[in-house]
Amino acid sequence: MKGVRYKLSPQVTNEELNALFADAWPGPRQSEDFGPVLRRSLSYVCAYQEGKLVGFVNVAWDGGTHAFLLDPTVRSEHRRQGIGRQLARRAEELARKSGAEWLHVDFEPRLAEFYRKCGFRESRAGLINLRETDKSRMMRKRGTPGRKPSATS
Repeated sequence: MKGVRYKLSPQVTNEELNALFADAWPGPRQSEDFGPVLRRSLSYVCAYQEGKLVGFVNVAWDGGTHAFLLDPTVRSEHRRQGIGRQLARRAEELARKSGAEWLHVDFEPRLAEFYRKCGFRESRAGLINLRETDKSRMMRKRGTPGRKPSATS
């Protein structure tokens, strides 16, 4: 997209990131302090148009061969203009230059076509929602109405 500038790990404020995420991700959100996350990242890429943050992606890594694409986000009115693909491409280049061999990303099925266009292959992976798992375990220990605890509870 014309007029979009991409910057590697620029100074970005919590207010800018929280406004971007509030626009891009559905549902209620609490403001976050992104500082601790960004300080531990390999790097991150921001997209700006006319000085306004319109896109973001975080690149985390294990310090070795695995890098992880996290929170790719594009402001709603700027979608379908190639910004997301450019963010992913720049994150891929960054991970490669840093010595990573693999770039992982988790995504919802509705986003599969976007990630295929970015060069990702689908793979089987496992996932545990730690907050949900904790709630489920607590419910099993107490026993939920109409349900007997199982032998493995």
